[in-house]
Amino acid sequence: MSDGLSPTDRRALTAVAVQFFVNGMLFASFVPRLPEIRDTVDVDNEILGRLLAVGALSGVLGSLVVGRLVERFGTRKLLITAGILLCSSLSIIGVATIPAVLVIGLAAMSVFDVLVDTAMNLQGSWISGRRNAPVMNRLHGLWSLGTVVGGVGAAQLAGLGVSLRVHLFAVTLILLVVVIFVGTNLLRTDEHVESPSVAPPSSGTPGVRTSFARRWLSGPLLLFAVVGACSIAMELTSSDWAAFRLSDDFGASAAVAGLGYVAFTSGMTAGRFGGDSMIVRFGPQRVADWGIAITVVGLAVAAFVPNQWVVLVGYLAAGLGVATQFPKLYDDAAKHPGRPGAGLGALTGGSRVALLFTPLVVGTLANSRLSVGAATAALTLPAALLFFVISRRTARALQG
Repeated sequence: MSDGLSPTDRRALTAVAVQFFVNGMLFASFVPRLPEIRDTVDVDNEILGRLLAVGALSGVLGSLVVGRLVERFGTRKLLITAGILLCSSLSIIGVATIPAVLVIGLAAMSVFDVLVDTAMNLQGSWISGRRNAPVMNRLHGLWSLGTVVGGVGAAQLAGLGVSLRVHLFAVTLILLVVVIFVGTNLLRTDEHVESPSVAPPSSGTPGVRTSFARRWLSGPLLLFAVVGACSIAMELTSSDWAAFRLSDDFGASAAVAGLGYVAFTSGMTAGRFGGDSMIVRFGPQRVADWGIAITVVGLAVAAFVPNQWVVLVGYLAAGLGVATQFPKLYDDAAKHPGRPGAGLGALTGGSRVALLFTPLVVGTLANSRLSVGAATAALTLPAALLFFVISRRTARALQG
């Protein structure tokens, strides 16, 4: 059965799919080795959390300008340029031996990831809209598959004693070549969604500012930011701190600790590859409700059960539960009318604000009398409940 795409669109879809995989692999190449990075720069969990938060600040700034950059340069040029710089930032993390260098690498990775993330999701959403069947869940599934491949590789290389510097430098070179290939096949013309007719603002800057504030405070942009923050709190806390849960709470080896990240991303990968068919069969609301229920159970098991192998099962379930959250959010945000990237800018802005505070909160709690498991639960479980409430309001707002 034909997918309804032209040859140009098919090549672009392949390129976007490869870029999703590359992005997942890039981040998974260093996240499972965060305990080693912590020891290399000679800091504790609390300081590491602060360093991660400072690095994430640049991502918030990137989300504020990404809409204008998309409008000025187009998604293809933006993705190629930011993609090359994103891959290069991985090597900076690899050579970091002091906190300042680590922050530079994390900040560069954060800001360029926002630009790449927005550009590839816009192109993916446009192509998905022209297909006979949706594809956004599977694109995000490829991102998750990339995290599994990168995470398994990182855990194995850590177990074999391969230095962090050699590992990340080799990954950088490989991914740079792939990004250049991707750029030659992307869509060269962007789509634009017309804004609904709005009365022109009254003369004077205060009127414009009031109109902008009202759109944010009452419209879907604010809702995108809130649900993005809740979703990233669940997803990134589970992935980033899974290795610490196993190494610090159970004394697991580097190879076993890295499997916590792999378990979570494996569940997310399976859920995303099956997400489109599940939504078609059971409906988006039922899938969303099941997903958040599975997420809460998985997070609780991963945080509180005193057995490292059961904890791995908990992370697997949590990954399965959150699998379809971001693909739907990204697709909805990409379709938000107005300036290209405005909806995704709001979504990534909320996500990056969460990234800014999440490592600080979890790191501080984990450095107290709480276990790493209890520290992560203190953030992820309330975020899951808030996501459930706000995501329903977001759906109603978009339908209206």
